[in-house]
Amino acid sequence: MTTTADIEDIMARIKLRDRQALAALYDATSGKLFGVCLRVLKNRSEAEDVLHDVYVRVWEKAAPYAITGHSPMTWLITVARNMAIDRLRKKRPETGSDDAMSLVADDGPGPEAAAIASSERARIETCMGELENDRADAVRAAYLEGETYKDLAKRFDVPLNTMRTWLRRSLMKLRDCLTR
Repeated sequence: MTTTADIEDIMARIKLRDRQALAALYDATSGKLFGVCLRVLKNRSEAEDVLHDVYVRVWEKAAPYAITGHSPMTWLITVARNMAIDRLRKKRPETGSDDAMSLVADDGPGPEAAAIASSERARIETCMGELENDRADAVRAAYLEGETYKDLAKRFDVPLNTMRTWLRRSLMKLRDCLTR
């Protein structure tokens, strides 16, 4: 199992343009990041494409990444989730975009990704249970389904800034819960 310190060391080596470090980072984190991409996109092929783009982004953005004491996995998961949501939003205007291969291909996660996702899902769901129901629904819609803050504000019939506050405070509560 790769520790936070190991990943920080790998990130420092990537800043120095060490290609082997990028391969090591991929080996250590790809299962979890693929699970994040797959959860958002619900399409194995799309998730694989985004995962590739995540590691390209890491290679390009490793220099500005600073070790802040926070988990580098948090940064990597955020990059993966944001890129997957961006891909999802780009696809939305299309209708009937399912091609024949996506209907035949197995979109389920592999055994490793399923085990990791199951463990993380249980922790997250426990922490989500500590939020008020409407806050938890808003967090899921914004960060897992890619809904915009504006759409959420309309859906929950609150001002846009109130929705931003809900989400920010909810994420802070989740972070506190997950670090216990």
